[in-house]
Amino acid sequence: MATEALELEQSGLSYQRVPPGYRFPYGHTHKKQEEVYVVLRGSGQMKLDDEIVELKEWDAVRVPPGTWRGYEAGPEGLEIIVIGAPNLGEAPREDVEGQRDWWAD
Repeated sequence: MATEALELEQSGLSYQRVPPGYRFPYGHTHKKQEEVYVVLRGSGQMKLDDEIVELKEWDAVRVPPGTWRGYEAGPEGLEIIVIGAPNLGEAPREDVEGQRDWWAD
């Protein structure tokens, strides 16, 4: 994550490159942290609780705390920046809950 390199105190930042057609095999939610996903390149879909959102270049999606989320890349892949706040500091795992096979067809 870029959080440490930038010495961010109030937020977190990560860059993710997802291969074409890849779906993350789990969903996750945060108790305190909200996230904003910004699509830099490519396309895909994001599942927010039970809603499917189509993603395309330069879309931005805000995900509030308590919302389950997961995403998959379209045929050309997906490059995203994820911004999270507040910064969870030394206890990021205490804020997150994950579930395998959350996004079932």
